[in-house]
Amino acid sequence: MGNKETIFEGILKGDMPAVQEATTAALAEGLPAGEILNEGMIPAMTEVGRLFEINEYYVPEMLIAARAMKAGLAILRPKLVDAGIEPKGKVALGTVKGDLHDIGKNLVSIMVEGAGFETIDLGVDVSPEAFVKAVRDDGAQAIGLSALLTTTMTSMKTTIDALEEAGIRDQVKVMIGGAPVTQKYADEVGADGYGRDAAAAAKLVKTLLNVD
Repeated sequence: MGNKETIFEGILKGDMPAVQEATTAALAEGLPAGEILNEGMIPAMTEVGRLFEINEYYVPEMLIAARAMKAGLAILRPKLVDAGIEPKGKVALGTVKGDLHDIGKNLVSIMVEGAGFETIDLGVDVSPEAFVKAVRDDGAQAIGLSALLTTTMTSMKTTIDALEEAGIRDQVKVMIGGAPVTQKYADEVGADGYGRDAAAAAKLVKTLLNVD
């Protein structure tokens, strides 16, 4: 088994030492960092997302797979920078104003980063102004709004309105998600998309930003 295959299998199994060792070995044998990322790590996290969608993986498996990927990526990142390899895009994620739940948002962050995007984690209880700043000042091309409570879902509409008022709504794709959120609600508030779970959100980002 080659190092890329070992990285792929190591991420699927959540075997962090194996991923670290294979990443180091792959670089030592001269494999380009971008090839290791695009042919080893990203396909592995895509498979993790598929297994999650069909209920063969659950949150614990997703978390240990992500931990293994991040360990390998930490070794790879300086080489990616040196090679001038850019992320597929920049995505800001946050739980909306008034809501302090972060598990769903954290899982989305894991899967979006695993799909090859740079993520900006804005945290919880995020004001509309903070999302506006992430687009205007930090260059986020997409934002993900999470809510677990029906009482905080209205902050999603407030945030989209704030983007309109700032004159930057057309510069960013907005996706929403969370337990009480539906596609119908996304349509009602003018979001660009709805992700029912973390794996779906990662796919949605790629679709919205039109990248492979």
